[in-house]
Amino acid sequence: MLSTMSTPARATEDRADPTSDTAHRLLEAAAEAFADRGFHATTTRDIASRAGLSPAGVYVHFSSKEELLYQLSREGHEAARDMLVAASAGAGSPTEALRAIMGTFSRWHAEHFRVARIVQYEFGNLTPEHRDAVLGLRKQIDAVVRDVVTAGVATGEFSVDDVPDTTLALMSMAVDVARWYDPEIKRTPAAIGEAYADLGIRLVTAR
Repeated sequence: MLSTMSTPARATEDRADPTSDTAHRLLEAAAEAFADRGFHATTTRDIASRAGLSPAGVYVHFSSKEELLYQLSREGHEAARDMLVAASAGAGSPTEALRAIMGTFSRWHAEHFRVARIVQYEFGNLTPEHRDAVLGLRKQIDAVVRDVVTAGVATGEFSVDDVPDTTLALMSMAVDVARWYDPEIKRTPAAIGEAYADLGIRLVTAR
């Protein structure tokens, strides 16, 4: 749609900086709109209105609503990866690392459930190039957890027959929190994180 439009030099410079205040406001507006209406039902006009801009103002920073979806997905996955790396690095053993990872990841999916749902369930609406980029980040996230499980098996702390399948199960548990979580439920994100940390350890130590 925008490939046929001429773009001023200033617009090109701004579009290269997704961290600007206006771009950040657009990302927040897109997250709200995608969460409320879904990607396909959301228009750039919807996003612009929520951000207090004209529809043309969106294109100064993002070439399309798909690019907004990609930026949300990329930032979400990068935050998750960095969070898990930090949780693992601060632990003194594989058991402590896995407990920290599961607690942190599950809590994050409750605290940021709206964005997490977009990241997980609108993935198919990304372009092939953007899907590949996000898949690369998912592999990095998977590697953090897989390395911890592998280390736990090596030290004898974990009893796991299939490390890749167990890693997938652990991550699926945490990610699924975004699907069912609702702020109206009595369980807090912190309580959910503690419960899933225990469940994760049970999964790898069951005999």
